[in-house]
Amino acid sequence: MPISKKYFHDKLILLLISSNIFLAFLCVVLVFLRLGLGQDSSGYLVEYRSNLGISAFKTGSIVDIVSFVAFAILIAGTSIMLSIRTYPIRRLLALTILASGILLLALDIIVSNALMVLR
Repeated sequence: MPISKKYFHDKLILLLISSNIFLAFLCVVLVFLRLGLGQDSSGYLVEYRSNLGISAFKTGSIVDIVSFVAFAILIAGTSIMLSIRTYPIRRLLALTILASGILLLALDIIVSNALMVLR
């Protein structure tokens, strides 16, 4: 299915796509900067369960933290691909998909940052 020529001429679509890409890149950079690969790589906090009381924090490995990066790349790619496919049907649906991708990427940055600060 060819991409509509009007899709890349829509300024709001291009703004949302660039915001998605920027937030995904920001998440990747923030996670890798906070990892501290030269330091001890064990004991990353990856979960918080409020109902467990004193043992509310669960530790994990680097793989669990890097999954935030994979999630950011997956969300950015999926939201852009879905918006391209839905643009010929409805422009508003494509805008909604891109905006929800921005929301998910912002939440990914917030959660990964909060867990990395508690390390």
